[in-house]
Amino acid sequence: MNVLVLNLTRLGDLLQSQPTITGLAAQGHRVGLVCLDNFAPAAALMRDVSEVFPLPGARLLARLDANWHSALGVHRELVEAVRTQFAPDAVINLTPSEPARLLAMNFQAPQTLGFALDEFGFNADTSLWAAFLQLAATSRGSSPFNVVDLFRRIGGQQGAPAGHGLRGASDEEKQDARQRLLALLPTAPARGFVALQLGASEDRRRWPVEHFAEVARGLAQAGYAPVLVGTESEKPLAERLKALCGAPVADLLGATNLRELAATLSACGLIITNDTGTMHLAAGLNVPCLAIFLCTAQPWDTGPYLPGSISLEPDQACHPCAFGADCGEGHSCRRAIKSAGVLALAADMLAGGKADAVRVPGARVWRTVMGAEGLLDLESLSGHEAMDRTRFIRLQRRLYRPYLDGEESPVVAEPAGLSAETTESLSRSLGEALTLLNLLARQGELLARDPVPSVKTKFLATWQRVRGSLEAQEQLALLAALWTFEAERPGLDLTAILALAGRFTVLLKGMHRCVVFGTEFA
Repeated sequence: MNVLVLNLTRLGDLLQSQPTITGLAAQGHRVGLVCLDNFAPAAALMRDVSEVFPLPGARLLARLDANWHSALGVHRELVEAVRTQFAPDAVINLTPSEPARLLAMNFQAPQTLGFALDEFGFNADTSLWAAFLQLAATSRGSSPFNVVDLFRRIGGQQGAPAGHGLRGASDEEKQDARQRLLALLPTAPARGFVALQLGASEDRRRWPVEHFAEVARGLAQAGYAPVLVGTESEKPLAERLKALCGAPVADLLGATNLRELAATLSACGLIITNDTGTMHLAAGLNVPCLAIFLCTAQPWDTGPYLPGSISLEPDQACHPCAFGADCGEGHSCRRAIKSAGVLALAADMLAGGKADAVRVPGARVWRTVMGAEGLLDLESLSGHEAMDRTRFIRLQRRLYRPYLDGEESPVVAEPAGLSAETTESLSRSLGEALTLLNLLARQGELLARDPVPSVKTKFLATWQRVRGSLEAQEQLALLAALWTFEAERPGLDLTAILALAGRFTVLLKGMHRCVVFGTEFA
């Protein structure tokens, strides 16, 4: 069976689809990949990909500006190439944009999974996992699943991943990379190389260069050679670091293609990085990651998919912040994590430790582990398991996984252990939503017997109030978005809406039972 995976997003997202592709290959499928042409070299580093079809994104946009007929021709060329050379039996679209949905539909495969369109052009996500991936951005503080696992679930895969490792560079390329690094240094390092990724997608998500410089100096004093990796645009950051560091560093910013970068990372014992595509590349190459997550970035959803990696985030109530939100704290999160703590963690990891005893003031420290049902998890190394945010994330993981898988919701008899203030707030919001769902069910039964306009108006008003009651509680905003998505599916009739209300009632009752442990909502 030919399965075509469509991923038209950034480098990190593309690399995070490797476990999905490996899982498909393990099931005996032949896997093709459609990606943006500027990331096609990354596809060459991936395992189990039989065919790669690069989409000329920049050329397509340029043609659209000049002549849409010409742009349509570029689009048709790709579609015909895929249908002729690969003939997909199924398409798995991991990109939620409208152009990606349209492209997935145009391949005319017998089956489409993930982000799709129906025959009328409406969004038609084929699983709740796909909807969840798109909606999770509405609740930055409580996103419970790693993107890799969301991709895998969208592709219909459950259980432990078949593998996450990339193909990587050849042994010859790795040897060349090591020789290149040695040539950039006055003497060979006594204890090896450590990669530093200074840049990030946004400046506010970038740990200060001054802190990286202090870490680089400490690594050099301990016998390690710091290796700077990144793009040409990040060279000013490298120049600042070298001026501050006072120790030799191997500067490769803008000097490597993706294959050379992969070979360079493979020569390193550790990477210290912001949340970047380079981090995901390192994780796929089994290079331990010490990653720093600032502002909107958080390790629960985009942390490195490599057990044993360490992720740091500022221990501040405002973290993570919402996308597009103005910061009223002067981006203080960038300065919250101190260099001494990061250096201590790096030293422990390089020595083969698990960072259990290292304390990093001002930071939440998480270690990546493989959790239940084959879903990646984080364990706190800094005493943050007891914080409300962590406990609510764990509650979501227990309740949302079976709901999104379409299973019967389990009776969870485990207290959430939230603070009194959070318990009271959540209990109140959940109770209001459950009361409204009960009212909606009664109004729906009446409407089915007697479909008069006045009853219909009341029914629709109650439906809106359910959403409003959930939206009013920040921690339930994701549920509000999921309720809206499901209830607004095209063609949903009264019976289906009432069935949805029933499923949501079971889900919210389970959450209420855990929040107010021992209390069953009537």
